[in-house]
Amino acid sequence: MSRIFSGIQPSGELHIGNWLGAVQNWVTLQQRYDCIFCVVDLHAVTGKYERDTLALRTRDMAIGLLASGIDPGRAVLFVQSHVPGHSELQWLLNTLTPIGELERMTQFKDKSQRFESVPAGLLNYPVLMAADILLYRADLVPVGDDQTQHLELTREIARKWNADFGGGEAWFPEPQPLLTDAKRIMGLDGEAKMSKSLGNTIGLLDGPEEIWQKLRPAKTDPARVTRKDPGTPEVCNVYHLHRYFSPPETVAVVAENCRGAKWGCLDCKRVLADTMIATLAPIRERALDLRSHPARVDQILGDGAATARRLAGETLREVRARMGFLPGAPA
Repeated sequence: MSRIFSGIQPSGELHIGNWLGAVQNWVTLQQRYDCIFCVVDLHAVTGKYERDTLALRTRDMAIGLLASGIDPGRAVLFVQSHVPGHSELQWLLNTLTPIGELERMTQFKDKSQRFESVPAGLLNYPVLMAADILLYRADLVPVGDDQTQHLELTREIARKWNADFGGGEAWFPEPQPLLTDAKRIMGLDGEAKMSKSLGNTIGLLDGPEEIWQKLRPAKTDPARVTRKDPGTPEVCNVYHLHRYFSPPETVAVVAENCRGAKWGCLDCKRVLADTMIATLAPIRERALDLRSHPARVDQILGDGAATARRLAGETLREVRARMGFLPGAPA
């Protein structure tokens, strides 16, 4: 069975962009693949972050994943910092990753402009991502468009390590991207990718009134100045959200009523809110139950970390041997 690795940063509660763009796909993939899913808290500290809430956000992210349908009986779920092998393999891969390759990463160029003094962790972020994947010798990685460049670097790093230390074999697989249909979910502002830091999201665990209050001011077709103006649903972000949440017959009605100016934008949003509330209600209920049983969450994450440490130890023992280290290091 092919192995999949994927991770998500602990921004706190999952939002619908995470769910549509990644987590729904993870739930499906765990039925067909050997899946390893990780809350990547080490990645979350590459820039400024809220120290006092990091642990809470990490737990909330794990709860959101479990409530969404990640099954610890089918997939491994754990917290990245609970498996020291990620950091060790990152260092070993750092020793053969050209700095020029890191400096040309698009995300590094974009994010480094936000810093007066750029932290080395931001530059080395893709090497940690490569270590995350290669530590479990994953074959496939579900990614969005914004991560394909990092995955290509992971393949280049694997190729270089295999050439230097593989003994003539491709010991590290060169992981391939697994793209999903919902690759990029636009935020409620209609301007940027859905992101909690931009405040353009709806939380997966938001209650009915929160969902409506966030959806109500969402940007729609700018040509619809008044209710009487006909619209073009294809340019409306709310319409695209309907396509993810509403049944096909509702999507057809939304498109017809938009083009014919039979509905105002608030009417369209109200229908979407009701559908979204109904869709997300079971996830919210499961999350509330998990929050009331923290020991159960700790057990799941602990078991997942134990499995991940075992797999990581197997990889690192072979890596150390092939790179010439003196035997005797812990697994």
